[in-house]
Amino acid sequence: MSIEVITFGCRLNAFESEVIAREASGAGLSDTVVINSCAVTNEAVAQARQSIRRLKRERPAARIVVTGCAAQTQAKMFADMGEVDRVIGNDDKMRSSAWRAARAAFDVEAAEKIAVSDIMAVTEMAPHLVDGFQSGLPRVFVQVQNGCDHRCTFCIIPFGRGNSRSVPMGAVVDQVRALVERGHAEIVLTGVDLTSYGADLPGAPKLGTLTRQILRHVPELRRLRISSIDSIEADADLLDVIAGDERLMPHLHLSLQSGDDLILKRMKRRHLRQHAIDFCAQVRRLRPDIALGADIIAGFPTETDEAFKRSEDLVEQCGLTFLHVFPYSPRPGTPAARMPQVASSLIKERAKRLRAAGEAALRQRLGSEIGKTRDVLIESEKLGRTEHYLPVAISSDTPGKVRRLAMTGHDGARLLA
Repeated sequence: MSIEVITFGCRLNAFESEVIAREASGAGLSDTVVINSCAVTNEAVAQARQSIRRLKRERPAARIVVTGCAAQTQAKMFADMGEVDRVIGNDDKMRSSAWRAARAAFDVEAAEKIAVSDIMAVTEMAPHLVDGFQSGLPRVFVQVQNGCDHRCTFCIIPFGRGNSRSVPMGAVVDQVRALVERGHAEIVLTGVDLTSYGADLPGAPKLGTLTRQILRHVPELRRLRISSIDSIEADADLLDVIAGDERLMPHLHLSLQSGDDLILKRMKRRHLRQHAIDFCAQVRRLRPDIALGADIIAGFPTETDEAFKRSEDLVEQCGLTFLHVFPYSPRPGTPAARMPQVASSLIKERAKRLRAAGEAALRQRLGSEIGKTRDVLIESEKLGRTEHYLPVAISSDTPGKVRRLAMTGHDGARLLA
C-alpha cells in the first residue's frame, strides 16, 4: 500500500482528496492512510474516529494522518488518539510542504503530531489543477471557492475552512478546459459558500459571471453543474444562464435549513421562508423542468412543533425533489449550542418525518418522468444520472458516456430506462 485517502463529508472534500493523494505521493510517503475528515455534525466526527480505530486494527503497520475540517477544529482530540501519527490542518493539506514535513516527522521519535496553522490567516486561494482524476470518469469536481464569511449560529465550518476566498476566473476556465480534454463529460463547480464566489477578486465577479465564462470559453463542455448554493446570493447572470443555456444542468441544491422565520433568524440565516418559496418559483418559471433539492435541519434549538411543521411544509411549497436532512447536532463553540436544546428523541422523530417527506417527493418526481426521454450520464455499468440528477438503473453500459434513454418506470428510488 502507498497512499490511501478516505474521504468524509462534502464534494469539496472529494476534490481535495485528489490533491492530497497527489501531494502526499509526491512527498514520498508510503504505507499511509489519510483521513480527510468532516466536522459538520458530531456524527461525522465520530465516524472519522471509528474509521481510524478500525484501520489501525486492520493495518497495524500503516501510518495514519488526519486532516480536514474536524482536524482543523479539534486537532488535539485527534492527536491524543494513539492510532494517529499526524494531524494536518485544512489549508496545510493542500500544500506539498506539509506532506514533506510529515514524512520527515515520521523518522523522528516523539515528533510533534500537530501541524495545523491558523486558518483565519489564509486570505488567498491557489488553484489546484488536478490531473489525478482517472481519464473518462463521468463527473469531476472543480474547486472555485473555499471558506465562509457568514456566521450561522449552528455552523462550525468557517472555523474549519476560514474566510471566503476564490480562485480567479481564468484559472477555473483553464482547469475546466483541461478536464474536458481528458474526456470528462460533466464538471461540478464546488465550494463552501459557492454564491459568495468572487467577492475577494478584482472587480468582484459573481458566480453567474464565472458560469457564463466557462460555458463561453469551453464550448466542448457537455454538462456543467453547480453544487449547493445560498439562494439569497443568486445573481442575475446566474439566473440568466439557468434560463438560457441547456449545458447548465437543470438541478439546484439550496441551503434552506428551515421553513420557519423565527428559527431562520435564530440560525442567523439571511433569508426568510417566503424568499425561499419565491426563489423556487422564479427558477421554475425560468426552467420549468428544474429539479430542486435542499438542506434542512431537524430539531434546531427552540424549534416548536409548529415551527417544524413549517419546515415539513416547505418540501411541497418549494417543490423539492431531493432532501438532505440534518438532525441538529450541537457543535462546541457555536452560539446555537448554548440555546435551549430540543430533546434528542424529538430530533430523531422530526428527522424521520422529513426524510419520509423527501422520499415521497422523490417518488412523485420519478413518476412524472415515466415516458420521457432524457440524456443520461453513465456513472457505472448499472447506474446513470439524468440532467436533473435523478438516478437511473440501466442494464449495462460504458461509464462516461451520455446516452439518450427513454424512462420506462421506477422502483421508488431510481428510474428504469
